Amino acid sequence: MKKVALLATALAMVTTGSAFAADLRVKALKAPPPPAFDPWDIALGGAIMSDYVFRGITQSNHKPSVSAYFEPRYNVTKDLQLYVGVAGESISFPNRAAAEIDVYGGIRPTFGAFAFDIGVWGYLYPGGTCHFGGTGIDNAGNFQGADCAANALVNGNVMKKDASFFEVYGKMAYTVNDNWSFGINEFYSPNFLNTGAWGNYTSITGKWIAPSATFGSSGVGMYVSGEFGRQWFGTSDSFYGVPAFPNGIKYADYNTWNIGIGFTYKVMTLDLRYSDTDLGKGDCNAFTSDFTAGGTANVTPINPSGAGSNWCGATGIAKLSFDLTAMTNLK
Repeated sequence: MKKVALLATALAMVTTGSAFAADLRVKALKAPPPPAFDPWDIALGGAIMSDYVFRGITQSNHKPSVSAYFEPRYNVTKDLQLYVGVAGESISFPNRAAAEIDVYGGIRPTFGAFAFDIGVWGYLYPGGTCHFGGTGIDNAGNFQGADCAANALVNGNVMKKDASFFEVYGKMAYTVNDNWSFGINEFYSPNFLNTGAWGNYTSITGKWIAPSATFGSSGVGMYVSGEFGRQWFGTSDSFYGVPAFPNGIKYADYNTWNIGIGFTYKVMTLDLRYSDTDLGKGDCNAFTSDFTAGGTANVTPINPSGAGSNWCGATGIAKLSFDLTAMTNLK
C-alpha cells in the first residue's frame, strides 16, 4: 500500500512539472538585422600584354605594354552606379609621348538584363615632341612652329606634340543567361587624336562563359568573346595635309575585329586574342604616322610617299591581368 502511494505521488509531480513547462513562454529569437548598405566601392587592376592594340591598331609598336587602373564607385542603388577613374598604359608613339593616361567618368544604370554605361573618356599623352621637319610650313602655308621644324621623322611622317583628345560614349550589354551576353558600343570624338578630324566608332560584342563545372572544382573559368567594329573619320587639319589635299586629309574608314579565349582564376585572367583590320598599309601609315613605316609601294591619295605601315595588320595578343573590388576581394 505504501509503495502504491509513493508511485501516485511521483506521477503527480511529473504531470505537474510537464504542465508547468508547457505554460512557460519561449522567447522568439530575433532575425539578425540586414547588413548595412555601403554605397562606396573601389575597383582596381593591372595587366601586362604582348601588344597594346586599340581598335585594331597597335599603340606600342607591336611591343609589350603594361597598364593599370583605379576606379572609385558610388552605388546610388543596387541598379545605379556612378564612377570616375584613372588608368595608364605604356605606348610607343611617333611623337615619343611618355605614356597614355586616361581619365574618365560616367553612370551605369541597370534594368533587368540590360546594363548601360554612359560617360566621357579623356586620353592624355604627355611628354610628346612635335615632328614636322623642313621649314615647318605645311602644304597650306601655315607655319607650325620652330619646335616642329627642329624635329623630323626619318621616313618623312609628321606628328603633333600633343595627341590628347576625349570621347563621349554609350554602351549597352544584354545578359541572356549565365553563359551568354551581347553588347553594342558607341564612341564619338570631335577631334580624334588631336588631328582635327572627328571620329566615330561603333561595335557589337558577344561573350560565352563556360559552365562553372567545366574544370571541376579547380576554380578555373573560361570564356570566348569577340567584337566587330567600324571606325569612321572626318578630315584632318592642315598639319597632316598633303600636296593634293593641303588643308587636310580625309582619313580612311575601316573595319576591325577580334576574337579570343580567356581563362580566369580568382582575380586573375589570361586572355589570348587575335585582332585585325581591313585598313591597307598606305592608309594605315597616313593615319598613324608610323615611325617604322617604309617603302614606296603603298601609294594612296592620302599617302603619296608610298610608305607602308604594319601597325594596322593582323596580330596576336596575350594579356595577363588582375581585377578586384574592395567590397568583394578586400574585406
